[in-house]
Amino acid sequence: MTVVITLDMVLAQRKLSSKALALAIGITPQNLSLLKRGKVKSLRLDTLDALCRQLSCQPGDLLAYRREADEDPTL
Repeated sequence: MTVVITLDMVLAQRKLSSKALALAIGITPQNLSLLKRGKVKSLRLDTLDALCRQLSCQPGDLLAYRREADEDPTL
């Protein structure tokens, strides 16, 4: 199972730049870039809260769950 960050799609829908979002929520553009590309192992809840507040969305708009092809569906 994999949790995928869909922040790039939400930013594109809202026509908002990563730099502007990073400044608005108080994180570095580099950290937002890592988050956007899914190169992070964890996401702090306060960061998720700030993203949702700034983008007027729900956590489910930023995260998606994907099952691996060879994973047992009963798990």
